[in-house]
Amino acid sequence: MQDNMTHPPTPPSGGQKGGPGSFRSVANIAVPSIVSNITVPLLGLVDVAITGHLGAAAYIAAISIGSMVFNTTYWLCGFLRMGSSGLTAQALGRRDLSETMLWLKRALALALTIGLLLIALQWPLREGALWLMSPTEDVRRLVVTYFNICIWGAPAMLGLYAMNGWFIGMQNSRIPMAVAITQNMVNIAASLLLVFALGMKVEGVATGTLIAQWTGLLMALCMFRRFYAKHLSPQRKSPLGFPPSVGRKEGPGWASIFRGEDMKRFFQVNRDFFLRTLCLVSVMLFFTAAGSRQGEVILAANTLLMQLYLLFSYVMDGFANAAEALSGKSWGARNATALRRTVACCFAWGAACAALFTLLYTAGGEAFLQMLTDEPSVVSVSRSYVAWAYLVPACSLAAFVWDGVFIGITASRQMLISSLLAALVFFALYAALRPHLANHALWLAFLGYMLTRGIAQTILFRAVCRRAKM
Repeated sequence: MQDNMTHPPTPPSGGQKGGPGSFRSVANIAVPSIVSNITVPLLGLVDVAITGHLGAAAYIAAISIGSMVFNTTYWLCGFLRMGSSGLTAQALGRRDLSETMLWLKRALALALTIGLLLIALQWPLREGALWLMSPTEDVRRLVVTYFNICIWGAPAMLGLYAMNGWFIGMQNSRIPMAVAITQNMVNIAASLLLVFALGMKVEGVATGTLIAQWTGLLMALCMFRRFYAKHLSPQRKSPLGFPPSVGRKEGPGWASIFRGEDMKRFFQVNRDFFLRTLCLVSVMLFFTAAGSRQGEVILAANTLLMQLYLLFSYVMDGFANAAEALSGKSWGARNATALRRTVACCFAWGAACAALFTLLYTAGGEAFLQMLTDEPSVVSVSRSYVAWAYLVPACSLAAFVWDGVFIGITASRQMLISSLLAALVFFALYAALRPHLANHALWLAFLGYMLTRGIAQTILFRAVCRRAKM
């Protein structure tokens, strides 16, 4: 791996090719992030594919339930990545390298604490999930086996969240991409070896996942040590292009890490991001539950159509990551011109992607659905609602881009307000329209939810900039 894993920051300049907020600087962060995002579902798909060849449906059901429990738990802890990303990018924009390291240590300390807490509370977490899911006795036994192994990966997963957010804040999305690819390779190799060579079943799949999780964290720590640990030494010249004296405080110890005002801000930002994620989870879970109440065919059709949203989100999250890194750095540097240029470039990239996905979905959406299932009733019902999925890119574009910007400038309270308002719009629209439109009301409410987030954040961004005089 070359030393160009780090991206030397350049001073803001109006028309500098590849400078802050340029199309190239956005692409440099977005493209590796998109690759990383696309690899995320592979971890779960590998587990399902392997268990699908073990000879019983109970294995697939157990992996599905176990994966859902951990995915939901880790999703709620996404604030570890979002908080460290924005705060680090702002410190980098102020050219305060010592502070960037402190934000990483704070995020890792919180990640380790939550990870150990999850391990300590594994019994109520597991039993609560099993109570909600109510699986058969055979599936329950397999879920317990899977859960009891994978829970030991919680500190690794949460630590990796913190580190990935920090890397993005440092304008580096290539290391998270390399880690994600390595994780998947290790997961595939370890699971195949344990299941098919050593004769293990669910425990082999779980152990393979556990090995991949800790491998990812250890690799991220090694990359940090190689490319960034040297920044802590005031005697050595920074490879980021800053002189040794800039932004460095001698010997940042525990007192600096847990400094009162900084920790208060850290927890406030992360609290708001957590509550915002709760709003998002509540909408997504209700969407699934509302479809389920309309029958298994409607549920299956909604699940298929939601894949179109998820596919678009994997790409747009890459541009959101670029918005996090670049807007946070501009905010920390108090560079309003670079901030606005970053927002404009991210929206331009996002609009191009939205137009492309809309064209692809309109032209090949039904063919894509038929690739996912050959069940005639599901395909037939999906055709009745597929037009709503075609509108997803245009309606959700602004929400994705603004999420990245708000994370970067750590406007966590405003992000929470917009998500809460959008969730209220979602539930209100569905309640009002359901008696007349049935499942169409669910999709209309979901599009209203995404549109409301984007519109609210557009208004709130201007207010935040006025208050900060940016």
